Amino acid sequence: MTAEIINIGDEILIGQINNTNAQWLSQQLQKLGIETRKISVISDQPDDIKTALKNTKADIIVVTGGLGPTLDDLTKQSITEFFNDKLVFHPEIEAHIKQMFAKMNYPYTDNNKGQSYLPSKAEILCNHYGTAPGMWIEKNHRIFIFLPGVPFEMKHIFENEAIPKIKAKFDLPYLYYKTVTVFGIGESLLADRIKDWEQHLPKHIKLAYLPHPGRIRLRLSAKGQQLDELKNSIDEQIQKLKQLIPDLTLSEQVEDLAIATHQTLTESGKTISFAESCTVGLLVSGLAQIPGASKFLMGGVVAYNTHIKIDVLKVDAKLIEKYSVVHEKVARAMAENVRELMHSDIGVATTGNAGPTKGDSDAPLGTCIIALATKDTTEVYRFQFGQPREKAVKRTVSKTYELILQLLNKIFLKK
Repeated sequence: MTAEIINIGDEILIGQINNTNAQWLSQQLQKLGIETRKISVISDQPDDIKTALKNTKADIIVVTGGLGPTLDDLTKQSITEFFNDKLVFHPEIEAHIKQMFAKMNYPYTDNNKGQSYLPSKAEILCNHYGTAPGMWIEKNHRIFIFLPGVPFEMKHIFENEAIPKIKAKFDLPYLYYKTVTVFGIGESLLADRIKDWEQHLPKHIKLAYLPHPGRIRLRLSAKGQQLDELKNSIDEQIQKLKQLIPDLTLSEQVEDLAIATHQTLTESGKTISFAESCTVGLLVSGLAQIPGASKFLMGGVVAYNTHIKIDVLKVDAKLIEKYSVVHEKVARAMAENVRELMHSDIGVATTGNAGPTKGDSDAPLGTCIIALATKDTTEVYRFQFGQPREKAVKRTVSKTYELILQLLNKIFLKK
């Protein structure tokens, strides 16, 4: 069973609003075991609407947008022409609109009455939250579902009107997927390390790589008649994957490294503090905005200026003069000193040259140095994250969280 989602609206095409309707609908269709093969956005011109309806090859076509009361909305008329139909008046829809307007003390106009006319072949999908009803039309063994574009109205109609009709009409399989996130490796390197595992996946399980800066998401999906069997088979493959990459951080529950770091710090019972230069407080804020950070987060210093590194973090000025602020020795001193200053178990420091200019260092643009200090040891890492500036900073934040997770698992949790 396949689906296509068509979104009508110039406001999407010009970037005025995000296409959240398509995202939500594809999620709901997936839960039903229906595979979305295509999502398209078209203008509200009659020819474009009719062409999109004509060219679809899916079993179920869900269309959102249009259906409004204004004169510039030609969607319903275009739909009627496509189905070689005529508009007929529905007094029950008019009564609903009048009742809504009376409660809100709104005037009722002829424009609003126009929403009471639907193609004669359409089954009404009631809209309890708005004035534009949804429509269900069948043609050539295909189902066309037309919904208003207002998100909360669209969701209500699809959940309460369309989904029950779909379930009643079709014997649908289960479509189950699970996404895990792997940190600390590039897509090609990860693919090479797990290629044997991937090649021996059961035939009913598909794997997709979803790369993001600092992490790789792996989505395993399966289709079948028994949901428990699908879940168990995917969980079994994830456990095999974990055994293949024990040195990498793999998360089943979260994709956000800040959340994963927050959870692991809470589990470890250890405290942490930060001395941030090139990450300008993003590490602290990423943890602090999640409830419960007070259990482990002692605080942080944004040492963006060289004088702050010297005056607050007590980094030796001669050290900076000799090596510049972007150097392993400076990062080490920052991490060790902030740990002592804030009496934490772990001290973390970042310093670098994110760009677009070199500032107080001759280090190449995109150079970032991360240091992690404990009572017994300090580890320092140099990375080249390139440009633009936003990319370098974001990758430094991700890599720092990743290194914190590795440290916690290796030293404190001993995984």
